[in-house]
Amino acid sequence: MSDNPLQQPHELPPFSQIKVEHILPAVDKAIADYRTLIERLAADQQAPTWENFAAPMEQAARVLSNLFSPVSHLANVKDSPELRDAYREAVQRISAFDTDRGQHAGLYSRFQALHDSAEFAVLSEAQQAAVEHALRDFKLAGIALPTKEQARFKQLMQDLARLENQFSENVLDATQGWTLHIADEEELSGLPDSARATLADNAQQADQTGWLVTLEHPSYLPVMTYADNRTLRQTVHEAFTTRASDQGPKAGQWDNSHLMTEILDKRLAAAKLLGFEHYAELSLATKMAQTPQAVTDFLYELARQSVPQARAEMAELAEFARQELSIEQMQPWDMAYASEKLKEARYAVSDEQLRPYFPVPRVLSGLFETVRRLYGIRIEAVTDFDRYHSDVQLYNLFDDDQLVARFYLDLYARKGKRGGAWMDDCRARGQYDDGLQLPVAYLTCNFTAPIGGQPSLLTHDDVVTLFHEFGHGLHHMLTQVDIAAVSGINGVAWDAVELPSQFMENFCWEPEALAFISGHVDTGAPLPKDLLDKMLAARNFQSAMQMVRQLEFSLFDFILHQASEAVDITALRKVLAHVRKDVTVVPVADYTRFENSFGHIFAGGYAAGYYSYKWAEVLSADAFSRFEEEGLFSPEAARDFRHKVLARGAARPAAELFKDFRGREPSVEPLLRHSGITGKQAA
Repeated sequence: MSDNPLQQPHELPPFSQIKVEHILPAVDKAIADYRTLIERLAADQQAPTWENFAAPMEQAARVLSNLFSPVSHLANVKDSPELRDAYREAVQRISAFDTDRGQHAGLYSRFQALHDSAEFAVLSEAQQAAVEHALRDFKLAGIALPTKEQARFKQLMQDLARLENQFSENVLDATQGWTLHIADEEELSGLPDSARATLADNAQQADQTGWLVTLEHPSYLPVMTYADNRTLRQTVHEAFTTRASDQGPKAGQWDNSHLMTEILDKRLAAAKLLGFEHYAELSLATKMAQTPQAVTDFLYELARQSVPQARAEMAELAEFARQELSIEQMQPWDMAYASEKLKEARYAVSDEQLRPYFPVPRVLSGLFETVRRLYGIRIEAVTDFDRYHSDVQLYNLFDDDQLVARFYLDLYARKGKRGGAWMDDCRARGQYDDGLQLPVAYLTCNFTAPIGGQPSLLTHDDVVTLFHEFGHGLHHMLTQVDIAAVSGINGVAWDAVELPSQFMENFCWEPEALAFISGHVDTGAPLPKDLLDKMLAARNFQSAMQMVRQLEFSLFDFILHQASEAVDITALRKVLAHVRKDVTVVPVADYTRFENSFGHIFAGGYAAGYYSYKWAEVLSADAFSRFEEEGLFSPEAARDFRHKVLARGAARPAAELFKDFRGREPSVEPLLRHSGITGKQAA
């Protein structure tokens, strides 16, 4: 057996043993073995069955997935030049192989033969779904194309993998490539002690005195929200909103402008090769929404309901800023600051008042208690395991004392770690010759790290983020599907994949759950009733403005990907300007280039799919409304949600699973109600 740890079977990744030089040999060996298997199976003369054909394919996919998962994760959380180069090359090789596999005529004919055989009828629901998904994916990989066009499609896929990875690298470099040193503490007037401590810690880690502002969220957000110094807010705002662009203090460095147009051009070319009018049409081939018109109608209907209220909220904020803050003309760098002041004035509550009640240990125990009450799942920490960083924790999930899943938890921002929050799979649940592989998840956030031996204190927004990602994790970990291709989140329609995550957010607003999610960092006392009441009263503060902000992103993405001809950077920005004219109510600086760091659509899985957040939010709000009707921890509702939604993966279409759980088609009413959006302009 090879001494390369990535070529050896491991229940959990051997992070401490993985070296950069292991990556490409392991990827090449797995791909070579996979190709050999494909040729053998394609040439097999016996009738294909699950056991002699599909199961060996699942096993080969498992080997490649299990070795590449820790590599991909490390590239996102522990960036280095050497790892970046190896990861980039590995992505290219895997992309090329994936396209070759998807265009293998012999393999396709064997899947089709299995689908058309009498054997298919006796396969499990999950096995049938896996075969059907495979046939669909062959068509979307160009199986029906002539040889020359197949080669063109393969090149497009490789180019896209390279360009999207470069986009992501540029955003990371641009985010970490700008800092602002502050020597005079008076410039930090208005910032709470927790934010000042973070900035001081930033400086100390950079071997500097004073305070250091970075563009990581634990630094950026407090400055924009609390800094009385308007010039400081503008400076930081400009640096953040011009990342990886032709504007701002780092103009031209890591500029993603040409990458965006190249990515769009190649996506359009790939879609047209497959017979679609544009990329949005191709994107919907694997989603719940049936047509591009259905998506745009949905988004504009939400806009119709939300924009009048959002305009009223903006007018109210501008008037408050004039009257109370002496800001005659609201600018983008005033928005968070003035909004926080208005919220404090109206509700007598601020994020900083709430922070002491959300120390990480208490929030985690509250999250785990929520899961226990809902699903009977017990979560326990593992003390002895192979870490890739000292921040990382590992937990086991038990159901009736049986281990059912594990997850890694990586909560804090640091250098070399991609921003944002996400869940990814480390291991997918699947039944193999050597037994059942349990699901393992990565749960990653970028919260403010603990300082001076004190636990990290979260904002309530941070708590919501953590619950959101854990909802994704539960979808992955509580699956009962034994076919990895359709277990957990695998194969789930992208506009339904946010349902479990957004569903979990609701518990962060329920007094019954907040009683054990919150606890003062010093005394352990739960959130006082007066603070709780104020927080709940402020829940829908500027909710229409938040709604239209998401609609701006969604419409920009979806309209952009409906272009049926090449889009240059001028046309791209015209699309954004057109969308903003329809739905944007806040001021936008001329220099702003948010699109240049819009990783969700240019480097992630949300291209022509960002609308999924709102689409799935309709599902999640409606799903939660059953708990409102039956009780927050209703055993019947929780059992049904677990077994009819979380457990089923992609074994059945998401629309069917939702209808099975709710007993009807989804309604948009609960989402509007939860958001406090009436569809009418405020008086």
